[in-house]
Amino acid sequence: MNLKDLYINFFVSKGHKQIPSAPVVPENDPSVLFNTAGMQPLVPYLMGAHHPYGKRLCDYQKCVRTNDLDSVGDTTHHTFFEMLGNWSLGDYFKDESISWSFEFLTEVLHIPKEKLAVTVFKGNDLIPMDEVSYNKWLSLGIPKERIALTEEDNFWIAGETGPCGPDTEIFYYRSDKETPKNFDESDENWVEIWNNVFMEFVKSADGKISELPNKNVDTGMGVERTTAILEGVNDNYASSIWKDIIATISEISGLPYRGNEKSMRIIADHLRTAVFISADYAGIKPSNTDQGYILRRLIRRAIRHAKKLNIDINSDFESIIAKKILDQYQDYYQELKDNYDVVLEVLKNEKIKFNRTLEKGLKEFNKITSKNENIDATTAFHLYDTYGFPIELTVEMAAELGLEVDEKGFEAKFKEHQELSRTASAGKFKGGLAGNGEIETRYHTATHLLNAALKEVVSKDVHQKGSNITEERMRFDFSCDHKLTDEEKAKTEELVNKWIKEDLKVTVTEMPKSEAINSGAECMFIEKYPDIVTVYSIGDVSKELCGGPHVKSTKELGKFKIIKEEASSAGVRRIKAVLTNE
Repeated sequence: MNLKDLYINFFVSKGHKQIPSAPVVPENDPSVLFNTAGMQPLVPYLMGAHHPYGKRLCDYQKCVRTNDLDSVGDTTHHTFFEMLGNWSLGDYFKDESISWSFEFLTEVLHIPKEKLAVTVFKGNDLIPMDEVSYNKWLSLGIPKERIALTEEDNFWIAGETGPCGPDTEIFYYRSDKETPKNFDESDENWVEIWNNVFMEFVKSADGKISELPNKNVDTGMGVERTTAILEGVNDNYASSIWKDIIATISEISGLPYRGNEKSMRIIADHLRTAVFISADYAGIKPSNTDQGYILRRLIRRAIRHAKKLNIDINSDFESIIAKKILDQYQDYYQELKDNYDVVLEVLKNEKIKFNRTLEKGLKEFNKITSKNENIDATTAFHLYDTYGFPIELTVEMAAELGLEVDEKGFEAKFKEHQELSRTASAGKFKGGLAGNGEIETRYHTATHLLNAALKEVVSKDVHQKGSNITEERMRFDFSCDHKLTDEEKAKTEELVNKWIKEDLKVTVTEMPKSEAINSGAECMFIEKYPDIVTVYSIGDVSKELCGGPHVKSTKELGKFKIIKEEASSAGVRRIKAVLTNE
């Protein structure tokens, strides 16, 4: 039995209900491109909404983080990873949470407690030391020498305000050496494997801290890191998770893993992430914006490293590796079964496009070098950024012609590019308890009315394909084979505003998923919902499976106005709309 199954079985035995993994592309969360942590899809429930499965939940969540993309290639970084989590929504708290974490590690995974250390919040001027956690660890046999008290690293808050609280991190000594008596966080052999966050306070805009009436527990444990620890390997890519994938790359390239680690890790990691993004029900395709840009970048970087291993890019190497990944994970994630062929098609098409780009780059390179001049930093970066030429390829080809490349200048430009990318994406990857304010709630409800109106005006076969909400506007993607006429747009807007004026009540009920579907409830991706679902109804005009949040009646929405209608992708149109107080 693997780690995911052991974890779920353990927490189910402690009264938790397993919830399905949310898609990697989140709904109605403008703060991120992807789900970046296990807690992210549970934000409404951590904020107080009732979860249909109750107060004790557990899952394994698909996560994508690309802010460290350029670090992939070492032993620990991944762009896609699985996060194990268990939650208490106003139920148990520190005592049970710590006890069960310790029990799972020592009795289920058989990790000796002598190899464990922990950190605990030491307190500050506003919040006292977390003595409950400290004393609990002592009672479980963790000596005080291996309990470190810290402030910044052991206090969690999503942003500047909102729910917050102390956390306790669990570390494992990953080494064949004898475990030291004292815990030293600067010793790289101590690796964090689990984090238990205790949301017991709320911070207001004026900086005041007060206690939360309902205290929550949010925990997270990384599957890749923990598996490597359990298997006694210091390289995540040497664990059983990656074994078959790396072996396949080695077989295709005819090269051993040793000596070629970086390129093989990048190919394995990036193609695994590309498989999960392109299999997601959101239907993401490689493009030059948002999730599509990340998908394109991952596939192209994997191809560049395949070339470094002398893999024939015109072969079906990407399909062979992708099939290995799909087969490994499809029993856990239904979308991989449903979109098996879609994934292979996405990878193949992007490879063909990139090959053409590389050919153009080669022509550009020949044009530049025909003047018999050395390659400056700007030109080298242009070849990299526009045509996908890795600097190593430019240097190698230039050397064959007896020309030099300004590598130092290139590195400076590359770092500058990275910094700009990080700054630009900082807001996109922040995550946390954001995007659930009053304005976002109004927009969220309005998407339901828009969906219902499009079904009446355009076609009953219209279905939501995605949405994005900010404080300024709503964006709604829907299946449609034509550009909306001015009449269709006007009628849709008119109908939504008619329902708003009618002050329709918004009601919520819980029922089995099958019953909800049979009752005619609309949903975007049925596979992502648990067996018991929450159904929101707006009068008699809309009934949808949804996690919320919503207003109580339509009169709270104001006036609805469509500001743009455009193509999103093949067979999908996009509406941007605003709500005003007129």
